[in-house]
Amino acid sequence: MKLSGGVEWSLHCCVVLSQAEGPVPTARLAELHGVSKTYLAKHLRALAHAGLVNPTEGRDGGYVLTRAPEKITVLDVVQAVDGTEPAFRCTEIRQQGILAAPPEQCRSACGIAKVMADAEKAWRASLSGVTIADLAATLDLPALRKILTTPIAP
Repeated sequence: MKLSGGVEWSLHCCVVLSQAEGPVPTARLAELHGVSKTYLAKHLRALAHAGLVNPTEGRDGGYVLTRAPEKITVLDVVQAVDGTEPAFRCTEIRQQGILAAPPEQCRSACGIAKVMADAEKAWRASLSGVTIADLAATLDLPALRKILTTPIAP
């Protein structure tokens, strides 16, 4: 399974937002993680489109989580950034080439498609069992909260 770098960035941002007392600007999130503000903004928009974060405007604008961190799973973030399509797509090559099986044989489940579907199901179940709150619990939260209250360097 290969996930985009945006998934990692988005998960880290959601963890930070779970500890913030108000909106956190994109520039601040980029500074905290040492990443490109422009590239990060793209992923924050994807999270907003998926309804996981809400952008706020104005002098104190930024992003906030739309619901409690206990209600946002890692799978929610993965799907917001990388989409909901399955990782494996069966194209039924059993019906092609010199090894082509007759159509009636291809109506039965392909062993390869089945094992890949089972793996996908297990992977998604694992990610849906971990929340942003669970991830936040693995961090030094007092240090993170202190950093969040420190003004952004000019």
